[in-house]
Formats: sequence, structure tokens, C-alpha cells
Amino acid sequence: MLHLLNKIQKNLTIAIPVFMILGFIFGLLFTPLFLKKLIVPFTFMMVYPMMVNLQFRKLLLKGNTSLQLMTQVINFGIIPFIALFLGKIFFPNNPLFALGLLLTALLPTSGMTISWTGFAKGNITAAIKMTIFGLIIGSLATPFYANWLMGTVVTIPMVNTFKQIAIVIFLPMIAGALTQHLIIAKYGMSRYQNGIKQLFPPFSTIGILGIVFVAMALKSKALVSQPLLLLSLLLPIILLYIINFSLSTLVGKYFFKRDDGIALVYGTVMRNLSIALAIAMTVFGDKGSDIALIIALAYIIQVQSAAWYVKFTNKIFGAPSS
Repeated sequence: MLHLLNKIQKNLTIAIPVFMILGFIFGLLFTPLFLKKLIVPFTFMMVYPMMVNLQFRKLLLKGNTSLQLMTQVINFGIIPFIALFLGKIFFPNNPLFALGLLLTALLPTSGMTISWTGFAKGNITAAIKMTIFGLIIGSLATPFYANWLMGTVVTIPMVNTFKQIAIVIFLPMIAGALTQHLIIAKYGMSRYQNGIKQLFPPFSTIGILGIVFVAMALKSKALVSQPLLLLSLLLPIILLYIINFSLSTLVGKYFFKRDDGIALVYGTVMRNLSIALAIAMTVFGDKGSDIALIIALAYIIQVQSAAWYVKFTNKIFGAPSS
């Protein structure tokens, strides 16, 4: 089972489209409303495993202040407004899709921020700090940003949004930190780092694919009536990632040393799409499947673009020093 999940996790660019297609077929053949009951279990399964391995103690390490500040300026002072602009251009008559694009931009960093930074030989310690800061700031800021930027065209249930963020982010965060503490206390840091730690991330895959399946099943009949909808959704997502990669690369290359610049790129481009999906599906009720659809498509672009960027990292930033 674990081997299969690991294999799926390494091939999300294939697995997510497959589960989108399966969800689409399921929604056409059956009445998918009962699947809504699975949203909360899938959400917890998606978020909790990645919280177990967050290294909160890294926040106490000094250094990289300017790098961390620049990362959050890009994450919360620039990218959300670019997403808002693209949403208005491409979805003037569908504010739910525009909100989905905005949610994609509002929740930066994920566990893959750290992984891809490592693959590209960047500053992993800085990437860990970016991930935790981005997660906390994004969780607290998202309701305010969404209401401020989209509140005139989409009703943002502020109280329910904060409630669901507490359930899908902070509750798993506390449970994850407690789990990590108990495991280390019982088995020791060495065994945790070299074996147990690797057991948790693959289980997030079940939650991700489950949510994608449900979102697609709920939206399938609408997609049949609008066959070109998926293509119209992909273009603004691709543009958002192109702009994000270009901006972050320029800032990282010309204002920071190699390792820090790479961490900045992955700390600003990789979005926490799992949590964005969770918020979309738990906060917005029947409208959630519209919002979740664009977030699910962003998975495909994000994973593929991150993998390609690794291949060109040495050409952009130069080879790592020995």
C-alpha cells in the first residue's frame, strides 16, 4: 500500500488528471451528491500528514531576514493582485472561477517547496522557514484578502471561513506537532528522521486525489454542457505561473546568492493547493466545486513546471558550489 502511494505521489501530474477523468465519468453515471460527506475526511487526510513533518523549531534560527521578508512581499503583496487581475480579465462573468484563481495565489508554500528546493540544491533551511511562515500568514490573511478583493462579487462567509481554516489547518497543525513530539519521544530523532518521517507524506495523496475526484464528479454535468471550459480555465493558470516564475527568478538571481535565490523561487511559486482545495470545498458549499475545479487544474501546471524548472536551475543560477 505504502509503495503504491509513494509511486502515485511521485507521479501526481498523471494521477490527478486520471482521477479528474474518473470523477467526471462517475458524476455522469451516478448522482454524486452523497460524495459531499467525504469532503471533511479527505480534507483531514490531505492536510494532517504533511503537518506531522513541519519543523517548527527552524523558525527560531536566526538569519535570512531579508530573504524571508522579500518572499512574503512577493507572496502577499504582488501575486494575489496579479491573480485578481487575471481573474477579472478571463472570468468577468464568473466570479467563482476568479475566486478559485485568487485562492490559488493566496496560500503559498507547501511541503513540495522544501522538496523542490532540495532537488535544485537550494537553501533548504530557508525553504522550511518560508513554508511555515507562508502557511501561518496565508491561513490568517486569506479570509481578509478574499473579502477585500472579491467580497463585492462573491459572498465571503468570514466567520465560517475562519472556522474551517481552524479545522482544516490549525487543528491538523497542532495534531501534527503533537504526533511528531510523541514519535520522537518514543523512538528517538534518528529513527524518526531516517524512517518514520517518510511514512506520512504519501497518505496526503489519498486526500488530494479524493478531493479532486469529488470536485470533478460534482461538476461533471456542467462540464458536458460547456466542453471548452477546461481549456478556458487553463490559460489564466498557466499565465499566473509564468509571471510568478519570471518575477521570482529575476528577484532571486539578482538580489540573492544562488542557494537563497532558488529557495525564494520555490517559496513563492509553489502554492499550497491542498489547503486551497480544502477551503474551497468546506467553506463555499455547493459553489465549492466551481472554485475547486480551477485549483485542481493548477496542480497539473504546478508540479510539471516545478519539475522542469529544476532541469534549468543550473543554467539560470549557475552550478552549486562544492
